[in-house]
Amino acid sequence: MEATVGSRKRIGLVAHDNKKDDLIAWAVFNRRFLVEHDLVATATTGSLLEDELGVGITKLQSGPLGGDQQLGAQIADGAIDFLVFFWDPLEPQPHDPDVKALLRIAVVWNIPVACNRASADFMVSSPLMTGDYQRLLPDYSASVERVAPALTEGVSRQRKSTASSPQPSSAGGGTQGEELDEQIE
Repeated sequence: MEATVGSRKRIGLVAHDNKKDDLIAWAVFNRRFLVEHDLVATATTGSLLEDELGVGITKLQSGPLGGDQQLGAQIADGAIDFLVFFWDPLEPQPHDPDVKALLRIAVVWNIPVACNRASADFMVSSPLMTGDYQRLLPDYSASVERVAPALTEGVSRQRKSTASSPQPSSAGGGTQGEELDEQIE
């Protein structure tokens, strides 16, 4: 399966606090290129970039408040074409699971990810950035089909187990089966 990524890209921009200056410097240097695309960023990063670039940016929540997850959801929905995420490898983040999830979802859906200035420079200078691109979409149907029956079997076994074992009655001290027997007699 393929998805066509048009010449106007939808670019996700994120930077941890110690990397915001790097991302802003990179964005200012590449302003001429970036203004030709749709930009989406987490809150603080988006506000700083909007001020520096003088261009509108769709701003999500702050990363620790769910912005990384919002961006990940947009990637999964096909609304982000590539991600520029200057993360800080030397500083622990309180929302580290969200950070890992964002990077993971970008890989899952096969979108390019730049995690530093060098990789971001290579991405934006690629000839693929100026035209349409056929991005291969991974086929996860086998994984879904493998997981779905297992889940269905588990629910089915649980229902059978619950139905065959005596359940305490809410009224007296007997089981539901005994209560039903009494009602029939």
